[in-house]
Amino acid sequence: MSIVEVAKEFAKNIRIQVIKMVTAANSGHPGGPLGLADIYAALYTKILKHDPKNPEWEERDRLILSNGHVCAVRYAAMGLSGYFPVEDLLTFRNINSYLQGHPSTRYMKGIESSSGSLGQGLSVSVGLALGAKLKKQNHKVYVCISDGECGEGMTWEAAQSAVHYKMDNLIAFMDRNFIQIDGNTEEVMRLEPLGEKFKTFGWNVLYADGHNMEEIFSAFEAASVQNGAPTLIVFKTILGKGVSYMENNAKWHGTPPNKEQEAQALAELS
Repeated sequence: MSIVEVAKEFAKNIRIQVIKMVTAANSGHPGGPLGLADIYAALYTKILKHDPKNPEWEERDRLILSNGHVCAVRYAAMGLSGYFPVEDLLTFRNINSYLQGHPSTRYMKGIESSSGSLGQGLSVSVGLALGAKLKKQNHKVYVCISDGECGEGMTWEAAQSAVHYKMDNLIAFMDRNFIQIDGNTEEVMRLEPLGEKFKTFGWNVLYADGHNMEEIFSAFEAASVQNGAPTLIVFKTILGKGVSYMENNAKWHGTPPNKEQEAQALAELS
């Protein structure tokens, strides 16, 4: 199979695992992870420099998950990549599991930062990227941010700092699905023109379809060769992608399916 076909199959398996995880936990966020599955498949199959057998490899790329509530997508990608047994995914959100509802560096290796409150991930990533430059390290810092968290002032302070320090080793990518827990982002707090705002700050800004694997690969590859400034990739995505009753429905931002709904979702994804 070509790398595109491998990544598409990987994305399908991520989605299947996400549905199983949140249903088994009867808790969690299915919509965002389903929407991000193609992007995380691209990252873990081709884009990221990483080693599942050596998760703290010094030369690895760093991946920060700012919108930590969508961690099911990252856990699924890691499990399918060999960081830990895939069957452990079904312990998601259990009280004694290392796969908690927000990633934590306390519980597992391969997680670069703990998350909880939205809007902090870009700041963490700026610190990591600046540290890498000072140490003359060559890895990239990738950060997944949500559109809704761009209503936070801290995001824009970080965006300004990243440009000031010419962080061309920083690549942010945005899950632009126009949905947050209270509904459409433009009704809750209008964000558009979102990409243009980052561009005005001095960022390189790219746009891509977050469900087109060729476009996803191309966007990340273009971002990796930018010089002199950080890059933001605005991925247009569909919340709940792949499950008909979840797509573009804000209800599924943070509602787990029941067993009947799980069966329907798995049938559609398979």
